[in-house]
Amino acid sequence: MQVILSTRNPSKVEQAKAVFHDSSVSIISLDEAGIKGQATEDGTTLEENATKKAMFVHNQHKSGIWAIADDTGIFIDALGGKPGVHTADWNGGNKETIKMTEWILEQLKNVFDRSATFKTAVVIISPQGAQYLFVGEVRGKILTVTREKTQPKMPYASIFVPDGSEKTWGEMTVEEENAISHRGKAFRQARNFLEQLSEQERRLR
Repeated sequence: MQVILSTRNPSKVEQAKAVFHDSSVSIISLDEAGIKGQATEDGTTLEENATKKAMFVHNQHKSGIWAIADDTGIFIDALGGKPGVHTADWNGGNKETIKMTEWILEQLKNVFDRSATFKTAVVIISPQGAQYLFVGEVRGKILTVTREKTQPKMPYASIFVPDGSEKTWGEMTVEEENAISHRGKAFRQARNFLEQLSEQERRLR
């Protein structure tokens, strides 16, 4: 089974492919699938945005397409859960990852409680249009200064430390991060679901 991941974020592609390593299900990106453009993320929840991104692939009208997409947000306790669904554009308009990180730290410079929750919603859409949702969460804290280099398009990678770890996401290997991260948890659920479907299809042949 081949599934198209609706993203152009190289870090997301790397993490998702690592989760599906040695699986009967293979993941390819929008670029690898030759799909132009991308979805508009204007939903009011992570689940809505993930669905919009997966539907973007589904609506390409290619026979047999399985689509998968995720949306991730960080919910900062001291800010009443912000930025949440607006995490991707909560950066003052900056596009360069390091500049985004610096902007985030500036917004939190007077915040004492640095605790936050990362949440990922993963949506799968079958060729027939059936939708399936998987969710992963992880608690942690935001540092006051950057540590280690950040990951492309991942401005929190150098400043977020999950509970139970002394490392930021950026200091971990992909395997270490996937083992405990919000995205890893959600994509492992998706992998188990797709592998079960793949096995059922194999038995029916």
